[in-house]
Amino acid sequence: MDARDEFLEIFYDNVDREGADKLIEWLEKSDFFVAPASGRRHSCYRGGLCQHSINVYKRFVKLLQAEYGNDWQKRVSPESVAIMGLLHDVCKVDTYVEDVKNVKVDGRWEQKPYFRYEDKLPYGHGEKSVYILSAFIKLTREEALAINWHMGEYDIRAKNGNYMMADVYYKYPVSFLLHVADLTATYLDENCEN
Repeated sequence: MDARDEFLEIFYDNVDREGADKLIEWLEKSDFFVAPASGRRHSCYRGGLCQHSINVYKRFVKLLQAEYGNDWQKRVSPESVAIMGLLHDVCKVDTYVEDVKNVKVDGRWEQKPYFRYEDKLPYGHGEKSVYILSAFIKLTREEALAINWHMGEYDIRAKNGNYMMADVYYKYPVSFLLHVADLTATYLDENCEN
Protein backbone atom coordinates (compact mmCIF):
# COMPACT_ATOMS: atom_id res chain seq x y z
CA MET A 1 0.00 0.00 0.00
CA ASP A 2 1.44 3.39 -0.90
CA ALA A 3 1.54 6.26 1.60
CA ARG A 4 -1.45 8.10 0.10
CA ASP A 5 -3.66 5.01 0.35
CA GLU A 6 -2.45 4.28 3.90
CA PHE A 7 -3.12 7.88 4.96
CA LEU A 8 -6.64 7.79 3.51
CA GLU A 9 -7.37 4.40 5.08
CA ILE A 10 -6.36 5.64 8.54
CA PHE A 11 -8.31 8.86 8.02
CA TYR A 12 -11.53 7.20 6.79
CA ASP A 13 -11.37 4.47 9.44
CA ASN A 14 -11.23 7.08 12.22
CA VAL A 15 -12.55 10.47 11.15
CA ASP A 16 -16.26 11.10 10.75
CA ARG A 17 -16.45 14.81 11.39
CA GLU A 18 -18.53 17.32 9.50
CA GLY A 19 -16.34 18.90 6.81
CA ALA A 20 -13.87 16.00 6.65
CA ASP A 21 -14.87 15.26 3.05
CA LYS A 22 -14.08 18.86 2.04
CA LEU A 23 -10.76 18.66 3.86
CA ILE A 24 -9.79 15.54 1.91
CA GLU A 25 -10.86 17.22 -1.35
CA TRP A 26 -8.57 20.13 -0.50
CA LEU A 27 -5.67 17.81 0.35
CA GLU A 28 -6.16 15.95 -2.94
CA LYS A 29 -6.04 19.21 -4.92
CA SER A 30 -2.98 20.43 -3.02
CA ASP A 31 0.52 18.95 -3.07
CA PHE A 32 0.04 17.23 0.32
CA PHE A 33 0.50 13.71 -1.04
CA VAL A 34 3.59 14.56 -3.13
CA ALA A 35 5.27 17.32 -1.08
CA PRO A 36 8.36 16.74 1.06
CA ALA A 37 8.13 17.11 4.83
CA SER A 38 11.22 19.31 4.82
CA GLY A 39 13.82 20.71 2.49
CA ARG A 40 16.76 18.75 3.89
CA ARG A 41 16.21 17.35 7.38
CA HIS A 42 13.53 14.65 7.44
CA SER A 43 11.40 13.02 4.74
CA CYS A 44 12.88 15.46 2.25
CA TYR A 45 11.61 13.63 -0.82
CA ARG A 46 8.48 13.60 -2.95
CA GLY A 47 5.68 12.18 -0.80
CA GLY A 48 7.62 12.77 2.41
CA LEU A 49 4.95 14.96 4.00
CA CYS A 50 2.33 12.25 3.72
CA GLN A 51 4.76 9.59 4.99
CA HIS A 52 5.84 11.80 7.89
CA SER A 53 2.19 12.32 8.84
CA ILE A 54 1.62 8.56 8.94
CA ASN A 55 4.80 8.04 10.97
CA VAL A 56 3.72 10.65 13.52
CA TYR A 57 0.27 9.08 13.78
CA LYS A 58 1.77 5.62 14.44
CA ARG A 59 4.25 6.96 17.00
CA PHE A 60 1.42 8.91 18.66
CA VAL A 61 -0.69 5.76 19.07
CA LYS A 62 2.28 3.89 20.59
CA LEU A 63 2.94 6.71 23.04
CA LEU A 64 -0.72 6.86 24.06
CA GLN A 65 -0.71 3.09 24.63
CA ALA A 66 2.48 3.32 26.69
CA GLU A 67 1.14 6.18 28.81
CA TYR A 68 -2.53 5.20 29.23
CA GLY A 69 -2.55 1.47 28.50
CA ASN A 70 -4.59 -0.51 25.99
CA ASP A 71 -7.73 1.44 26.80
CA TRP A 72 -6.13 4.79 25.86
CA GLN A 73 -9.26 5.52 23.80
CA LYS A 74 -11.01 6.38 27.09
CA ARG A 75 -8.57 9.30 27.42
CA VAL A 76 -8.57 10.52 23.80
CA SER A 77 -10.73 9.37 20.89
CA PRO A 78 -9.25 7.58 17.87
CA GLU A 79 -10.78 10.37 15.76
CA SER A 80 -8.83 13.02 17.66
CA VAL A 81 -5.64 10.98 17.44
CA ALA A 82 -6.02 10.65 13.67
CA ILE A 83 -6.73 14.37 13.27
CA MET A 84 -3.77 15.42 15.41
CA GLY A 85 -1.30 12.86 14.08
CA LEU A 86 -2.18 12.95 10.40
CA LEU A 87 -2.88 16.66 10.04
CA HIS A 88 -0.44 18.45 12.37
CA ASP A 89 1.72 19.59 9.43
CA VAL A 90 -0.86 20.74 6.86
CA CYS A 91 0.91 24.09 7.22
CA LYS A 92 3.53 22.66 4.83
CA VAL A 93 1.09 22.28 1.94
CA ASP A 94 2.25 24.25 -1.10
CA THR A 95 5.40 25.57 0.63
CA TYR A 96 8.18 23.59 -1.08
CA VAL A 97 9.28 24.26 -4.64
CA GLU A 98 11.53 21.91 -6.60
CA ASP A 99 14.73 23.71 -7.59
CA VAL A 100 18.43 23.06 -8.20
CA LYS A 101 21.49 24.30 -6.36
CA ASN A 102 25.21 24.15 -7.02
CA VAL A 103 27.03 21.60 -4.87
CA LYS A 104 30.74 20.83 -4.87
CA VAL A 105 31.34 17.11 -5.52
CA ASP A 106 34.94 15.86 -5.69
CA GLY A 107 36.17 19.39 -6.30
CA ARG A 108 33.71 20.09 -9.12
CA TRP A 109 30.47 22.04 -9.03
CA GLU A 110 27.34 20.09 -9.94
CA GLN A 111 23.70 21.06 -9.99
CA LYS A 112 21.67 18.98 -7.56
CA PRO A 113 17.91 19.03 -7.09
CA TYR A 114 16.48 20.20 -3.79
CA PHE A 115 13.29 21.60 -2.29
CA ARG A 116 13.32 25.34 -1.67
CA TYR A 117 11.06 26.65 1.09
CA GLU A 118 8.67 29.32 -0.18
CA ASP A 119 5.76 29.98 2.16
CA LYS A 120 2.95 31.85 0.41
CA LEU A 121 1.02 32.17 3.69
CA PRO A 122 3.57 33.06 6.42
CA TYR A 123 1.18 32.51 9.31
CA GLY A 124 3.53 30.49 11.50
CA HIS A 125 3.74 26.73 11.83
CA GLY A 126 1.40 25.01 14.29
CA GLU A 127 -0.93 27.98 14.33
CA LYS A 128 -1.06 27.88 10.53
CA SER A 129 -2.13 24.22 10.61
CA VAL A 130 -4.91 25.10 13.07
CA TYR A 131 -5.97 28.01 10.85
CA ILE A 132 -6.13 25.82 7.73
CA LEU A 133 -7.93 22.92 9.43
CA SER A 134 -10.48 25.27 11.02
CA ALA A 135 -11.64 26.24 7.55
CA PHE A 136 -12.88 22.66 7.07
CA ILE A 137 -13.54 20.98 10.41
CA LYS A 138 -14.28 22.08 13.96
CA LEU A 139 -11.34 21.17 16.17
CA THR A 140 -11.69 20.39 19.85
CA ARG A 141 -9.71 22.59 22.22
CA GLU A 142 -7.28 19.72 22.88
CA GLU A 143 -6.77 19.09 19.15
CA ALA A 144 -6.21 22.77 18.39
CA LEU A 145 -3.72 23.22 21.23
CA ALA A 146 -1.83 20.01 20.44
CA ILE A 147 -1.49 20.90 16.76
CA ASN A 148 -0.64 24.51 17.60
CA TRP A 149 2.20 23.51 19.95
CA HIS A 150 3.43 20.31 18.26
CA MET A 151 6.83 21.92 17.53
CA GLY A 152 7.57 22.21 21.26
CA GLU A 153 10.83 23.92 22.08
CA TYR A 154 11.53 24.41 18.37
CA ASP A 155 8.64 26.87 18.15
CA ILE A 156 9.96 30.43 18.27
CA ARG A 157 7.06 31.37 20.56
CA ALA A 158 8.53 29.08 23.26
CA LYS A 159 11.72 31.15 23.48
CA ASN A 160 12.67 33.93 25.89
CA GLY A 161 10.81 32.70 28.95
CA ASN A 162 7.38 32.32 27.38
CA TYR A 163 5.50 29.66 29.37
CA MET A 164 2.41 29.24 27.16
CA MET A 165 3.66 25.94 25.73
CA ALA A 166 4.44 24.54 29.18
CA ASP A 167 1.00 25.58 30.40
CA VAL A 168 -0.59 23.71 27.48
CA TYR A 169 1.53 20.58 28.08
CA TYR A 170 0.55 20.52 31.79
CA LYS A 171 -3.16 21.06 31.11
CA TYR A 172 -3.33 18.86 28.00
CA PRO A 173 -0.63 16.15 28.26
CA VAL A 174 -1.79 14.65 24.95
CA SER A 175 -0.29 17.80 23.39
CA PHE A 176 3.11 16.87 24.79
CA LEU A 177 2.73 13.31 23.49
CA LEU A 178 2.00 14.65 19.98
CA HIS A 179 5.20 16.70 20.18
CA VAL A 180 7.18 13.61 21.25
CA ALA A 181 5.58 11.59 18.43
CA ASP A 182 6.69 14.26 15.95
CA LEU A 183 10.22 14.19 17.35
CA THR A 184 10.54 10.41 17.37
CA ALA A 185 9.16 10.09 13.85
CA THR A 186 11.52 12.81 12.65
CA TYR A 187 14.71 11.62 14.33
CA LEU A 188 14.21 7.86 14.56
CA ASP A 189 12.13 7.01 11.48
CA GLU A 190 13.21 9.62 8.94
CA ASN A 191 16.48 11.03 7.68
CA CYS A 192 17.84 12.74 4.59
CA GLU A 193 21.41 13.06 3.40
CA ASN A 194 22.52 16.69 3.63
